[in-house]
Amino acid sequence: MSPLQTNPRSFRYFDFLVAFSAVILVVSNIASSAKIVELGFSVFRIPMAFDGGTLLFPLAYVLGDIITEVYGFRAARRAIWTGFILLAFSSLIFFILRILPGEISWETETGSAAFNAILGGMSTGGIVLASLSGYLAGEFSNSVLLSKIKVLMKGRMLWFRAIVSSLVGELLDSLLFVTVACLFGVFGWQLFPSLVLTNYLLKCLIEALVLPATYTAVRLLKKHEGIDVYDSGENYKIIG
Repeated sequence: MSPLQTNPRSFRYFDFLVAFSAVILVVSNIASSAKIVELGFSVFRIPMAFDGGTLLFPLAYVLGDIITEVYGFRAARRAIWTGFILLAFSSLIFFILRILPGEISWETETGSAAFNAILGGMSTGGIVLASLSGYLAGEFSNSVLLSKIKVLMKGRMLWFRAIVSSLVGELLDSLLFVTVACLFGVFGWQLFPSLVLTNYLLKCLIEALVLPATYTAVRLLKKHEGIDVYDSGENYKIIG
């Protein structure tokens, strides 16, 4: 089916997938600024450590793969920009909370220092700018590659398409995310190699582990939605 013949809003599960993806994006950014996890071993003498959002964020890519595979690139583009806008809005809310005066007993028991330590990245925009930069570059690269390879391979070997597109998308995402986060002081530069390597490997591993679930979701959605988009002739505009 051509992408020009489809309107994602008319499908039963599309809105749920977009909402779920946006929730994952927002929650993973809060987790990213909340904690750095140490794995206790090194690879090539680089200590393995990752930000908390890495456990959840790969699911946004999995959902991106599912949306692109079933509904096509244009539907995936809508989902990506929806997540982008909602994350920016969430950051604005945390920023407003940060500058509002704290109640006296709350300041005594918890305090602004604790708020800034856990949610400082979300409230000052550092972690959000990092995530948005990585998310847009990585997710669009992932979606475009998956879509193009699907047309070239005539819909065969979803596992190959999903892995190849994710390897490229996750690499761009991890590099941009950690670079921008370090530039804005969310993470120290001493963590740069650890976070880039660990985030990338862990994200790819999580996506590979859930590949059977991805296959199942794609198969069921194609069956129940009655659609399987091939983006033949798609111009792949980022804004459309």
